[in-house]
Amino acid sequence: MINEKVIEIKNVSFQYDREIVLDHIHLSVSRGSFLGIVGPNGSGKSTLMKLILGLLRPDEGEILLFQEQQSKFKHWERIGFVSQKANSFNTGFPATVFEVVASGLTGKIGLFRFLRPKHKREIIQAIEQVGMIEFINRKIGELSGGQQQRVFIARAIVSRPEILILDEPTVGVDAKNVQSFYKILQSLKEQLGITLVMVSHDIDAILSEADHVVYLNKRVQFYGDVEEYKNVRGERFSLADHPDS
Repeated sequence: MINEKVIEIKNVSFQYDREIVLDHIHLSVSRGSFLGIVGPNGSGKSTLMKLILGLLRPDEGEILLFQEQQSKFKHWERIGFVSQKANSFNTGFPATVFEVVASGLTGKIGLFRFLRPKHKREIIQAIEQVGMIEFINRKIGELSGGQQQRVFIARAIVSRPEILILDEPTVGVDAKNVQSFYKILQSLKEQLGITLVMVSHDIDAILSEADHVVYLNKRVQFYGDVEEYKNVRGERFSLADHPDS
């Protein structure tokens, strides 16, 4: 469906200990788009992600997922999530790449269910899609930060989500692997039609990869296409070039 809204945020506000973190946020995400979210430290970017994922509840307003009120939404397998794992992952964790990606099916098949052949095929396919098939039996802790993040993407997409949310996923990843990371995201968007929502401190990468951008600083200061943002950022956003500085 053209311009179908898969995420709608309507007049959402949120406070931590009476301090306003998000103030009357209005925002929507269309199916198949790549939305980048930028802004200074403390602007509410990660809080917004937690609200979308249902980890926090808004103090005001409502969030719709696939046109359904979030409080009634049950099909969380339709939404994948990738966080800053590469920067903080326990390198002593003994699981293999295959096992880590398989854990992404827990919500779909149950915690103690055996993997069926079709599930194993899905796991292998997800690992192939992120270019890590040659490492399928390698311990996750033996991989580089960039390789680990590829595995976490595979885990997030193994259940075939329609939306993939990424919160600062390139923190701790070297420049070469960051380029590969974005190529994988674009491939997922083009080949699988996954909608991408990504929080990032790297404004230049967002402007080169995303098609829409939000500049957030407790309120939505800008929401529109990337080219429009490029035209106005110098005159409207003093921190836009270094949003987390």
